[in-house]
Amino acid sequence: MNDVPANLPRTAGDLRAAGHLPRSIKQELHDNLLAKLRAGEDPWPGIIGFSRTVVPQLERALLAGHDVVLLGERGQGKTRLLRTLAGLLDEWTPVIEGAELAEHPLDPITPESCRRAAELGDALPVTWRHRDERYTEKLATPDTSVGDLIGDVDPVKVAEGRSLGDPETIHFGLVPRAHRGIVAINELPDLAERIQVALLNVMEERDIQVRGYTLRLPLDVLLVSTANPEDYTNRGRIITPLKDRFGAEIRTHYPLDVDAEITVVRQEAHLVAEVGEPLLEVLARFVRNLRESPVIDQRSGVSARFAVAAAETVGAAALRRSALTGEEPAVARPVDLDAVPAVLRGKLEFEPGEEGRETEHLVHLLRRAVAETARSRFAGLDLVPLADAVEAGHLVATGERVPGKDVLAALPELPVLHDVAARAGVGPDEPAGRIAAAVELALESLFLSRRLAKDSDDSTTVYGR
Repeated sequence: MNDVPANLPRTAGDLRAAGHLPRSIKQELHDNLLAKLRAGEDPWPGIIGFSRTVVPQLERALLAGHDVVLLGERGQGKTRLLRTLAGLLDEWTPVIEGAELAEHPLDPITPESCRRAAELGDALPVTWRHRDERYTEKLATPDTSVGDLIGDVDPVKVAEGRSLGDPETIHFGLVPRAHRGIVAINELPDLAERIQVALLNVMEERDIQVRGYTLRLPLDVLLVSTANPEDYTNRGRIITPLKDRFGAEIRTHYPLDVDAEITVVRQEAHLVAEVGEPLLEVLARFVRNLRESPVIDQRSGVSARFAVAAAETVGAAALRRSALTGEEPAVARPVDLDAVPAVLRGKLEFEPGEEGRETEHLVHLLRRAVAETARSRFAGLDLVPLADAVEAGHLVATGERVPGKDVLAALPELPVLHDVAARAGVGPDEPAGRIAAAVELALESLFLSRRLAKDSDDSTTVYGR
Protein backbone atom coordinates (compact mmCIF):
# COMPACT_ATOMS: atom_id res chain seq x y z
CA MET A 1 0.00 0.00 0.00
CA ASN A 2 1.14 3.54 -0.71
CA ASP A 3 1.39 5.85 2.29
CA VAL A 4 -0.45 9.15 1.88
CA PRO A 5 2.02 12.09 2.03
CA ALA A 6 1.64 13.99 5.31
CA ASN A 7 1.65 17.43 3.67
CA LEU A 8 -1.64 16.98 1.78
CA PRO A 9 -4.74 18.91 2.97
CA ARG A 10 -6.99 17.05 5.40
CA THR A 11 -10.16 19.16 5.31
CA ALA A 12 -12.28 20.74 2.60
CA GLY A 13 -11.24 24.17 3.86
CA ASP A 14 -7.55 23.34 3.58
CA LEU A 15 -8.18 21.95 0.11
CA ARG A 16 -9.96 25.12 -1.00
CA ALA A 17 -7.24 27.32 0.51
CA ALA A 18 -4.61 25.36 -1.42
CA GLY A 19 -6.38 26.35 -4.66
CA HIS A 20 -7.38 22.80 -5.55
CA LEU A 21 -10.18 22.67 -8.12
CA PRO A 22 -12.19 19.60 -9.18
CA ARG A 23 -11.34 18.15 -12.61
CA SER A 24 -13.26 15.55 -14.55
CA ILE A 25 -11.54 12.22 -15.12
CA LYS A 26 -11.33 12.86 -18.86
CA GLN A 27 -9.83 16.32 -18.35
CA GLU A 28 -7.30 14.82 -15.94
CA LEU A 29 -6.26 12.19 -18.48
CA HIS A 30 -6.16 14.84 -21.22
CA ASP A 31 -3.88 17.15 -19.22
CA ASN A 32 -1.53 14.44 -17.94
CA LEU A 33 -1.18 12.78 -21.36
CA LEU A 34 -0.31 16.11 -22.96
CA ALA A 35 2.24 16.80 -20.23
CA LYS A 36 3.97 13.46 -20.83
CA LEU A 37 4.01 13.90 -24.59
CA ARG A 38 5.45 17.41 -24.29
CA ALA A 39 8.11 16.17 -21.85
CA GLY A 40 9.11 13.34 -24.19
CA GLU A 41 8.08 10.65 -21.69
CA ASP A 42 6.59 7.31 -22.68
CA PRO A 43 2.96 7.23 -21.48
CA TRP A 44 2.71 3.50 -22.24
CA PRO A 45 5.51 1.62 -20.43
CA GLY A 46 5.74 -2.06 -21.33
CA ILE A 47 3.57 -1.73 -24.45
CA ILE A 48 5.45 -3.15 -27.45
CA GLY A 49 4.67 -3.03 -31.15
CA PHE A 50 1.82 -0.48 -30.98
CA SER A 51 3.82 2.76 -31.14
CA ARG A 52 2.88 3.60 -34.74
CA THR A 53 -0.54 1.98 -34.94
CA VAL A 54 -2.69 1.50 -31.84
CA VAL A 55 -1.08 4.01 -29.45
CA PRO A 56 -1.61 7.11 -31.65
CA GLN A 57 -5.27 6.19 -32.05
CA LEU A 58 -5.71 5.70 -28.32
CA GLU A 59 -3.98 8.99 -27.55
CA ARG A 60 -6.29 10.82 -29.95
CA ALA A 61 -9.31 9.20 -28.29
CA LEU A 62 -8.20 10.25 -24.81
CA LEU A 63 -7.42 13.79 -25.91
CA ALA A 64 -10.90 13.95 -27.45
CA GLY A 65 -12.48 12.67 -24.22
CA HIS A 66 -13.89 9.51 -25.77
CA ASP A 67 -14.81 6.22 -24.18
CA VAL A 68 -12.91 3.43 -25.94
CA VAL A 69 -13.41 -0.17 -27.01
CA LEU A 70 -10.36 -2.19 -28.09
CA LEU A 71 -11.22 -4.84 -30.66
CA GLY A 72 -8.82 -7.68 -31.43
CA GLU A 73 -8.03 -11.38 -31.21
CA ARG A 74 -6.93 -13.01 -27.99
CA GLY A 75 -3.49 -12.34 -26.61
CA GLN A 76 -2.86 -9.02 -28.36
CA GLY A 77 -2.24 -7.06 -25.16
CA LYS A 78 -5.60 -5.28 -24.97
CA THR A 79 -5.98 -5.60 -21.21
CA ARG A 80 -2.32 -4.76 -20.65
CA LEU A 81 -2.80 -1.56 -22.63
CA LEU A 82 -5.89 -0.55 -20.65
CA ARG A 83 -4.11 -1.09 -17.34
CA THR A 84 -1.45 1.43 -18.30
CA LEU A 85 -4.18 4.11 -18.33
CA ALA A 86 -3.89 4.30 -14.55
CA GLY A 87 -0.42 5.76 -14.99
CA LEU A 88 -1.98 8.84 -16.61
CA LEU A 89 -4.00 9.71 -13.50
CA ASP A 90 -2.81 12.10 -10.78
CA GLU A 91 -0.78 10.16 -8.22
CA TRP A 92 -3.08 11.30 -5.39
CA THR A 93 -6.62 12.66 -5.54
CA PRO A 94 -8.78 13.96 -2.66
CA VAL A 95 -12.00 12.20 -1.65
CA ILE A 96 -14.50 12.69 1.14
CA GLU A 97 -13.42 10.57 4.09
CA GLY A 98 -15.97 7.88 4.92
CA ALA A 99 -18.05 8.41 1.76
CA GLU A 100 -19.34 5.34 -0.05
CA LEU A 101 -18.28 6.75 -3.43
CA ALA A 102 -15.00 8.50 -4.24
CA GLU A 103 -16.55 11.96 -4.29
CA HIS A 104 -14.51 15.13 -4.50
CA PRO A 105 -14.76 17.11 -1.20
CA LEU A 106 -15.72 20.24 -3.15
CA ASP A 107 -18.19 18.44 -5.42
CA PRO A 108 -20.27 15.82 -3.50
CA ILE A 109 -22.98 13.98 -5.45
CA THR A 110 -24.72 11.50 -3.09
CA PRO A 111 -27.44 12.70 -0.68
CA GLU A 112 -25.43 11.64 2.37
CA SER A 113 -22.26 13.43 1.25
CA CYS A 114 -24.19 16.56 0.29
CA ARG A 115 -25.74 16.61 3.76
CA ARG A 116 -22.37 16.14 5.46
CA ALA A 117 -20.79 18.87 3.32
CA ALA A 118 -23.61 21.28 4.28
CA GLU A 119 -23.32 20.44 7.99
CA LEU A 120 -19.52 20.43 8.32
CA GLY A 121 -18.57 23.04 5.72
CA ASP A 122 -14.82 23.60 5.62
CA ALA A 123 -14.37 21.01 8.37
CA LEU A 124 -15.45 18.17 6.04
CA PRO A 125 -12.70 15.54 6.47
CA VAL A 126 -10.60 14.67 3.41
CA THR A 127 -8.58 11.58 2.62
CA TRP A 128 -6.53 10.76 -0.48
CA ARG A 129 -6.68 7.88 -2.96
CA HIS A 130 -3.74 6.62 -4.98
CA ARG A 131 -4.06 6.33 -8.76
CA ASP A 132 -3.92 2.51 -8.57
CA GLU A 133 -7.20 2.50 -6.59
CA ARG A 134 -8.97 4.46 -9.31
CA TYR A 135 -8.71 1.77 -11.97
CA THR A 136 -11.49 -0.84 -11.76
CA GLU A 137 -11.59 -3.95 -13.94
CA LYS A 138 -14.48 -6.32 -14.52
CA LEU A 139 -14.55 -9.48 -16.61
CA ALA A 140 -17.91 -9.63 -18.34
CA THR A 141 -19.60 -12.96 -17.64
CA PRO A 142 -23.10 -14.13 -18.54
CA ASP A 143 -24.12 -14.16 -14.86
CA THR A 144 -23.24 -10.48 -14.33
CA SER A 145 -26.33 -8.58 -13.14
CA VAL A 146 -27.45 -4.96 -13.26
CA GLY A 147 -26.97 -4.90 -9.50
CA ASP A 148 -23.32 -5.87 -9.93
CA LEU A 149 -22.65 -3.03 -12.36
CA ILE A 150 -25.05 -0.29 -11.31
CA GLY A 151 -26.54 -1.14 -7.91
CA ASP A 152 -29.63 -2.42 -6.15
CA VAL A 153 -31.69 -1.97 -2.99
CA ASP A 154 -29.73 -3.13 0.06
CA PRO A 155 -32.05 -5.27 2.25
CA VAL A 156 -29.75 -4.77 5.24
CA LYS A 157 -30.22 -1.00 5.10
CA VAL A 158 -33.99 -1.49 4.79
CA ALA A 159 -33.94 -3.81 7.81
CA GLU A 160 -32.17 -1.09 9.79
CA GLY A 161 -35.37 0.95 9.58
CA ARG A 162 -34.97 3.06 6.46
CA SER A 163 -37.88 3.25 4.06
CA LEU A 164 -37.74 1.83 0.57
CA GLY A 165 -38.09 5.33 -0.84
CA ASP A 166 -34.92 6.49 0.87
CA PRO A 167 -32.08 6.80 -1.71
CA GLU A 168 -29.63 5.82 1.00
CA THR A 169 -30.99 2.27 0.93
CA ILE A 170 -29.16 1.73 -2.40
CA HIS A 171 -26.11 -0.50 -2.52
CA PHE A 172 -23.99 0.90 -5.32
CA GLY A 173 -22.48 -1.35 -7.97
CA LEU A 174 -19.07 -1.39 -9.59
CA VAL A 175 -19.58 1.57 -11.95
CA PRO A 176 -20.75 4.13 -9.35
CA ARG A 177 -17.98 3.02 -7.00
CA ALA A 178 -15.51 3.86 -9.74
CA HIS A 179 -16.67 7.51 -9.69
CA ARG A 180 -13.79 9.77 -10.75
CA GLY A 181 -11.91 6.77 -12.09
CA ILE A 182 -11.58 4.30 -14.97
CA VAL A 183 -13.88 1.33 -15.49
CA ALA A 184 -12.53 -1.42 -17.76
CA ILE A 185 -14.89 -4.19 -18.90
CA ASN A 186 -13.12 -7.13 -20.49
CA GLU A 187 -14.89 -9.22 -23.16
CA LEU A 188 -17.84 -6.82 -23.39
CA PRO A 189 -19.82 -8.97 -25.91
CA ASP A 190 -20.09 -11.68 -23.24
CA LEU A 191 -22.25 -9.32 -21.19
CA ALA A 192 -25.93 -10.15 -21.70
CA GLU A 193 -27.67 -7.65 -23.95
CA ARG A 194 -30.18 -6.64 -21.26
CA ILE A 195 -27.24 -5.85 -18.96
CA GLN A 196 -25.52 -3.80 -21.64
CA VAL A 197 -28.65 -1.62 -21.74
CA ALA A 198 -27.92 -0.59 -18.16
CA LEU A 199 -24.72 1.10 -19.34
CA LEU A 200 -26.46 3.38 -21.85
CA ASN A 201 -27.28 6.11 -19.33
CA VAL A 202 -23.82 5.87 -17.79
CA MET A 203 -22.16 6.54 -21.12
CA GLU A 204 -24.44 9.23 -22.52
CA GLU A 205 -26.26 11.01 -19.69
CA ARG A 206 -23.49 10.16 -17.17
CA ASP A 207 -25.96 9.18 -14.47
CA ILE A 208 -27.59 6.09 -12.98
CA GLN A 209 -31.13 5.12 -12.02
CA VAL A 210 -31.76 2.18 -9.70
CA ARG A 211 -35.04 0.27 -9.31
CA GLY A 212 -37.17 3.21 -10.41
CA TYR A 213 -35.62 5.60 -7.91
CA THR A 214 -35.53 9.21 -8.98
CA LEU A 215 -31.96 9.43 -7.68
CA ARG A 216 -29.71 10.72 -10.45
CA LEU A 217 -25.99 10.66 -9.79
CA PRO A 218 -23.83 12.68 -12.21
CA LEU A 219 -21.11 10.06 -12.45
CA ASP A 220 -17.64 10.94 -13.70
CA VAL A 221 -16.10 7.80 -15.22
CA LEU A 222 -14.11 6.78 -18.28
CA LEU A 223 -15.52 3.54 -19.64
CA VAL A 224 -13.11 1.38 -21.62
CA SER A 225 -13.60 -2.18 -22.78
CA THR A 226 -12.14 -5.02 -24.81
CA ALA A 227 -13.81 -7.35 -27.25
CA ASN A 228 -12.88 -10.17 -29.59
CA PRO A 229 -14.13 -9.94 -33.18
CA GLU A 230 -17.79 -10.87 -33.14
CA ASP A 231 -17.50 -13.15 -36.14
CA TYR A 232 -15.22 -15.40 -34.06
CA THR A 233 -16.75 -15.45 -30.58
CA ASN A 234 -20.40 -15.98 -31.55
CA ARG A 235 -21.10 -15.72 -27.85
CA GLY A 236 -22.75 -12.35 -28.10
CA ARG A 237 -22.38 -8.90 -29.52
CA ILE A 238 -22.15 -5.30 -28.44
CA ILE A 239 -25.65 -3.91 -28.87
CA THR A 240 -25.86 -1.15 -31.44
CA PRO A 241 -26.92 1.68 -29.07
CA LEU A 242 -23.99 0.90 -26.75
CA LYS A 243 -21.52 0.62 -29.62
CA ASP A 244 -22.75 4.00 -30.83
CA ARG A 245 -21.91 5.56 -27.47
CA PHE A 246 -18.25 4.57 -27.60
CA GLY A 247 -16.35 7.46 -29.08
CA ALA A 248 -13.56 5.29 -30.45
CA GLU A 249 -13.26 1.66 -31.60
CA ILE A 250 -9.59 0.79 -31.98
CA ARG A 251 -8.35 -2.39 -33.65
CA THR A 252 -5.33 -4.06 -32.05
CA HIS A 253 -2.94 -6.51 -33.70
CA TYR A 254 -0.13 -8.96 -33.02
CA PRO A 255 3.51 -7.78 -33.20
CA LEU A 256 4.33 -6.77 -36.75
CA ASP A 257 7.94 -7.98 -36.85
CA VAL A 258 10.18 -10.63 -35.31
CA ASP A 259 12.09 -8.19 -33.09
CA ALA A 260 8.87 -6.97 -31.45
CA GLU A 261 7.76 -10.57 -30.89
CA ILE A 262 11.09 -11.39 -29.22
CA THR A 263 10.83 -8.31 -27.01
CA VAL A 264 7.34 -9.30 -25.87
CA VAL A 265 8.51 -12.80 -24.98
CA ARG A 266 11.58 -11.52 -23.17
CA GLN A 267 9.45 -9.07 -21.20
CA GLU A 268 6.58 -11.37 -20.28
CA ALA A 269 8.16 -14.83 -19.90
CA HIS A 270 9.28 -16.12 -16.53
CA LEU A 271 12.28 -18.16 -17.61
CA VAL A 272 13.66 -20.70 -15.15
CA ALA A 273 16.78 -21.22 -17.28
CA GLU A 274 18.78 -19.27 -19.81
CA VAL A 275 17.15 -19.08 -23.23
CA GLY A 276 19.41 -17.37 -25.76
CA GLU A 277 18.40 -14.90 -28.42
CA PRO A 278 18.64 -17.47 -31.27
CA LEU A 279 16.07 -19.72 -29.61
CA LEU A 280 13.79 -16.79 -28.84
CA GLU A 281 14.05 -15.87 -32.51
CA VAL A 282 13.08 -19.42 -33.46
CA LEU A 283 9.99 -19.23 -31.24
CA ALA A 284 9.07 -15.78 -32.59
CA ARG A 285 9.30 -17.04 -36.16
CA PHE A 286 7.38 -20.18 -35.19
CA VAL A 287 4.50 -18.10 -33.85
CA ARG A 288 4.49 -15.93 -36.96
CA ASN A 289 4.39 -19.07 -39.14
CA LEU A 290 1.40 -20.27 -37.13
CA ARG A 291 -0.41 -16.97 -37.72
CA GLU A 292 0.08 -17.37 -41.47
CA SER A 293 -0.74 -21.06 -41.68
CA PRO A 294 -3.99 -22.10 -43.41
CA VAL A 295 -4.38 -25.06 -41.04
CA ILE A 296 -4.76 -22.78 -38.01
CA ASP A 297 -8.10 -21.07 -37.34
CA GLN A 298 -6.98 -17.46 -37.78
CA ARG A 299 -10.29 -16.12 -36.49
CA SER A 300 -9.23 -17.49 -33.12
CA GLY A 301 -5.72 -16.13 -33.50
CA VAL A 302 -2.41 -17.28 -32.04
CA SER A 303 -2.00 -15.48 -28.76
CA ALA A 304 1.24 -13.83 -27.67
CA ARG A 305 0.81 -16.05 -24.62
CA PHE A 306 1.64 -19.00 -26.89
CA ALA A 307 5.13 -17.63 -27.57
CA VAL A 308 5.58 -16.81 -23.87
CA ALA A 309 4.51 -20.30 -22.81
CA ALA A 310 6.76 -21.84 -25.45
CA ALA A 311 9.80 -19.95 -24.13
CA GLU A 312 8.95 -20.99 -20.57
CA THR A 313 8.61 -24.63 -21.70
CA VAL A 314 12.00 -24.54 -23.42
CA GLY A 315 13.55 -23.02 -20.30
CA ALA A 316 11.96 -25.72 -18.14
CA ALA A 317 13.40 -28.45 -20.38
CA ALA A 318 16.86 -26.93 -19.96
CA LEU A 319 16.45 -26.76 -16.20
CA ARG A 320 15.41 -30.41 -16.10
CA ARG A 321 18.51 -31.42 -18.06
CA SER A 322 20.63 -29.39 -15.67
CA ALA A 323 19.12 -31.28 -12.73
CA LEU A 324 19.74 -34.65 -14.41
CA THR A 325 23.30 -33.94 -15.55
CA GLY A 326 24.56 -31.43 -13.00
CA GLU A 327 25.46 -28.96 -15.75
CA GLU A 328 25.60 -25.31 -14.68
CA PRO A 329 24.31 -22.90 -15.73
CA ALA A 330 21.13 -24.34 -17.18
CA VAL A 331 21.11 -23.27 -20.85
CA ALA A 332 18.41 -24.10 -23.39
CA ARG A 333 19.52 -25.73 -26.64
CA PRO A 334 17.66 -26.45 -29.91
CA VAL A 335 16.92 -30.01 -28.76
CA ASP A 336 14.66 -28.49 -26.09
CA LEU A 337 12.37 -27.15 -28.81
CA ASP A 338 11.05 -30.68 -29.27
CA ALA A 339 8.97 -30.22 -26.10
CA VAL A 340 6.96 -27.35 -27.56
CA PRO A 341 4.52 -29.00 -30.02
CA ALA A 342 3.29 -31.69 -27.64
CA VAL A 343 2.89 -29.39 -24.64
CA LEU A 344 1.26 -26.41 -26.37
CA ARG A 345 -0.86 -28.10 -29.04
CA GLY A 346 -4.00 -27.52 -26.97
CA LYS A 347 -3.53 -23.73 -27.05
CA LEU A 348 -4.32 -23.64 -30.77
CA GLU A 349 -7.50 -24.14 -32.74
CA PHE A 350 -7.14 -25.96 -36.06
CA GLU A 351 -9.34 -25.78 -39.11
CA PRO A 352 -11.86 -28.61 -39.57
CA GLY A 353 -10.40 -31.63 -41.31
CA GLU A 354 -7.00 -31.41 -39.61
CA GLU A 355 -7.84 -33.81 -36.77
CA GLY A 356 -4.99 -36.19 -36.06
CA ARG A 357 -2.40 -34.11 -37.95
CA GLU A 358 -1.95 -31.31 -35.41
CA THR A 359 1.46 -32.39 -34.16
CA GLU A 360 2.68 -33.02 -37.70
CA HIS A 361 1.80 -29.47 -38.71
CA LEU A 362 3.42 -27.98 -35.61
CA VAL A 363 6.66 -29.92 -36.10
CA HIS A 364 6.83 -28.82 -39.74
CA LEU A 365 6.30 -25.13 -38.88
CA LEU A 366 8.80 -25.32 -36.02
CA ARG A 367 11.46 -26.82 -38.30
CA ARG A 368 10.78 -24.06 -40.80
CA ALA A 369 11.32 -21.47 -38.05
CA VAL A 370 14.63 -23.13 -37.12
CA ALA A 371 15.74 -23.08 -40.76
CA GLU A 372 14.78 -19.40 -41.15
CA THR A 373 16.65 -18.46 -37.96
CA ALA A 374 19.75 -20.42 -38.93
CA ARG A 375 19.70 -18.88 -42.40
CA SER A 376 19.50 -15.43 -40.83
CA ARG A 377 22.19 -16.08 -38.21
CA PHE A 378 24.67 -17.98 -40.36
CA ALA A 379 24.26 -16.15 -43.68
CA GLY A 380 27.57 -16.13 -45.53
CA LEU A 381 29.20 -18.57 -43.09
CA ASP A 382 30.67 -21.75 -44.62
CA LEU A 383 29.42 -24.71 -42.54
CA VAL A 384 30.98 -27.31 -44.84
CA PRO A 385 33.90 -28.06 -42.43
CA LEU A 386 31.38 -28.88 -39.68
CA ALA A 387 29.39 -31.17 -42.00
CA ASP A 388 32.61 -32.85 -43.19
CA ALA A 389 33.72 -33.52 -39.61
CA VAL A 390 30.43 -35.23 -38.75
CA GLU A 391 30.46 -37.25 -41.96
CA ALA A 392 34.03 -38.32 -41.18
CA GLY A 393 32.76 -40.15 -38.11
CA HIS A 394 32.46 -37.49 -35.41
CA LEU A 395 28.86 -38.27 -34.56
CA VAL A 396 27.20 -35.75 -32.25
CA ALA A 397 24.67 -36.95 -29.69
CA THR A 398 22.40 -34.56 -27.81
CA GLY A 399 19.30 -34.90 -25.69
CA GLU A 400 17.68 -34.35 -22.35
CA ARG A 401 20.50 -36.17 -20.52
CA VAL A 402 23.46 -34.93 -22.59
CA PRO A 403 25.36 -31.93 -21.15
CA GLY A 404 26.78 -29.27 -23.42
CA LYS A 405 30.39 -30.31 -22.81
CA ASP A 406 29.66 -33.76 -24.25
CA VAL A 407 28.21 -32.17 -27.39
CA LEU A 408 31.40 -30.16 -27.90
CA ALA A 409 33.67 -33.08 -26.99
CA ALA A 410 32.24 -35.12 -29.90
CA LEU A 411 33.67 -32.65 -32.41
CA PRO A 412 37.29 -31.88 -33.27
CA GLU A 413 38.66 -28.37 -32.81
CA LEU A 414 37.32 -26.42 -35.80
CA PRO A 415 37.66 -22.68 -36.49
CA VAL A 416 34.11 -22.69 -37.82
CA LEU A 417 32.79 -23.53 -34.34
CA HIS A 418 34.09 -20.19 -33.03
CA ASP A 419 32.41 -18.42 -35.94
CA VAL A 420 29.13 -20.24 -35.24
CA ALA A 421 29.27 -19.23 -31.57
CA ALA A 422 30.07 -15.63 -32.48
CA ARG A 423 27.09 -15.46 -34.85
CA ALA A 424 24.91 -16.62 -31.94
CA GLY A 425 26.34 -13.92 -29.68
CA VAL A 426 28.46 -16.32 -27.62
CA GLY A 427 32.11 -15.70 -26.77
CA PRO A 428 34.82 -18.40 -26.83
CA ASP A 429 35.30 -18.31 -23.05
CA GLU A 430 31.66 -18.68 -22.13
CA PRO A 431 30.19 -21.86 -20.54
CA ALA A 432 30.01 -24.99 -22.66
CA GLY A 433 26.20 -25.00 -22.64
CA ARG A 434 25.98 -21.68 -24.47
CA ILE A 435 28.50 -22.72 -27.13
CA ALA A 436 26.76 -26.09 -27.50
CA ALA A 437 23.45 -24.31 -28.11
CA ALA A 438 24.97 -22.42 -31.04
CA VAL A 439 26.63 -25.57 -32.44
CA GLU A 440 23.37 -27.51 -32.21
CA LEU A 441 21.61 -24.78 -34.18
CA ALA A 442 24.23 -25.13 -36.92
CA LEU A 443 23.89 -28.94 -36.90
CA GLU A 444 20.11 -28.68 -37.13
CA SER A 445 20.40 -26.30 -40.07
CA LEU A 446 22.68 -28.81 -41.83
CA PHE A 447 20.11 -31.53 -41.20
CA LEU A 448 17.26 -29.38 -42.51
CA SER A 449 19.29 -28.58 -45.64
CA ARG A 450 19.88 -32.35 -46.11
CA ARG A 451 23.62 -32.17 -45.48
CA LEU A 452 23.41 -34.42 -42.41
CA ALA A 453 21.18 -37.18 -41.13
CA LYS A 454 19.47 -37.21 -37.74
CA ASP A 455 18.24 -40.19 -35.73
CA SER A 456 16.07 -39.64 -32.66
CA ASP A 457 14.53 -41.78 -29.95
CA ASP A 458 12.68 -40.75 -26.80
CA SER A 459 15.65 -39.08 -25.12
CA THR A 460 18.60 -38.87 -27.55
CA THR A 461 19.21 -37.30 -30.95
CA VAL A 462 22.29 -38.21 -33.04
CA TYR A 463 23.59 -36.20 -35.98
CA GLY A 464 25.59 -38.32 -38.45
CA ARG A 465 26.20 -39.24 -42.08
